[in-house]
Amino acid sequence: MLLKDRTAVVYGGSGAVGGAVARAFAREGARVFLAARGREGLEAVAEDIRRAGGRADIAPVDATDQAAVTAHLAAIVAEAGPVQAMFNGVSWDDTQGELLADMPLERMLAPVRTALTTWFHTGTTVARHMGENGGGVILGITANVARWPQPYLGGFGVTCAAVENYLRQLGMEHGPQGVRVCWVRSPGSPDAPGVREAWQLRANELGVTFDEIHREFAKDTPLRRVTALAQVADAAVLLASDLAAGMTATMANATGGAQID
Repeated sequence: MLLKDRTAVVYGGSGAVGGAVARAFAREGARVFLAARGREGLEAVAEDIRRAGGRADIAPVDATDQAAVTAHLAAIVAEAGPVQAMFNGVSWDDTQGELLADMPLERMLAPVRTALTTWFHTGTTVARHMGENGGGVILGITANVARWPQPYLGGFGVTCAAVENYLRQLGMEHGPQGVRVCWVRSPGSPDAPGVREAWQLRANELGVTFDEIHREFAKDTPLRRVTALAQVADAAVLLASDLAAGMTATMANATGGAQID
C-alpha cells in the first residue's frame, strides 16, 4: 500500500476528480479527510470509501475562506496528526463554449479568480504546515490546454496555465523544507461530468454527437483513447507516494500521449 497510514486531505472531495483521488488514496492505505462546501456529496464519497474498508472523515469547508481552511487543518492535526498528502480538486466553476472576444471580462476571469484564490489558501496553508512537520506532498490537477490552447474554452486554459505556474513556484519555495508540489495534467476524462458537459458544448458547436467528438479527441493520441478518471487518480497516488520522491515543481503527463514531452 503506497500511502499506508498517511494522513491526507482532499479539498473538493465531493467532486468527480476529488472523489476519485480520495478513493484511490484510501485504497492505498491513507486516512482521508474530505472537504467541500456541501456535506451531502462528501457523505457519498466517504461511504464508498468505508464500504471498501478505507478510512474517511468529512467536513464542510469553503476553500475561498482562509480562516476556514486554517481551522479545518488544525482540526485534522488534533485528530490524526500532521498531514502528509494534500490534493486540491476544488471546482473552478469555469464557463466554456464561447470565444474570448464574445465573453464579458468577468466571465473569463471568474475561473482564474476562483482557482487562484482556493489554491492560495490551501496551498500556502498546507505547505507551511508540512514544512514545519517533516514535509509532505501537495497535488493538483490541470488539463492539457494549459500548454495547448484551443478556441471556445473561455478562461479555462488560462486558468490551467496560471495554476501550473503557481504550483511550480510553490514547489520551488517549499522544497528546502521537504515539501513536494506536483500535479497531474489530464486530457479531460470523458467519465467526469464536468468534462462531459464541456465536450457536449463543443459537439454542439460543431454539429456532431458526443461519441463523434470523443473519437475526434482520441484519434491522434498514441494510445487512441482518452484517459479515464480512475487512471488520473492512480497518477495522483504515484505522485503522492515515495516512488515519486525525486519529483517536485512538475507534473505527471496523463494525457495518453496527446502531449509529447
